[in-house]
Amino acid sequence: MTDETDIRATGGCLCGAVRYEVRGPLNDVSLCHCSQCRRTHGHVGAYTNTPIDAFHLTESQGLKWYRSSASARRGFCGVCGASLFYAPSEGDRMAIAAGSIDLPTGLKCVSHLFVDDAADYYTLDDDLEKLSGWT
Repeated sequence: MTDETDIRATGGCLCGAVRYEVRGPLNDVSLCHCSQCRRTHGHVGAYTNTPIDAFHLTESQGLKWYRSSASARRGFCGVCGASLFYAPSEGDRMAIAAGSIDLPTGLKCVSHLFVDDAADYYTLDDDLEKLSGWT
């Protein structure tokens, strides 16, 4: 049984067919401008991440995975279509779409990733760190 004090965050998709808990640290949010994130989310992808062993599904009936590249897969709800996760093939972290986390998150945006791939219909005119790739 999970001690409620261990839960750092909860979240899920629009319809509730996918729900999760995070029982550990969450990094602040990075805004990803790569073409895959823009196509997956319809705009910029906003992600936090946590160690994979801190991530726990509490409802997975709607969870589907899509192999988006040789190095990663993306998790989404097969019922409502919500984009939820980015899971690298190697490594020990799970990226979570920040908008799927229940409020309050306690997070803030700290960086832009893949800024060279940003679409031409917006500008990056804030003071956040701007990176060409992964941090």
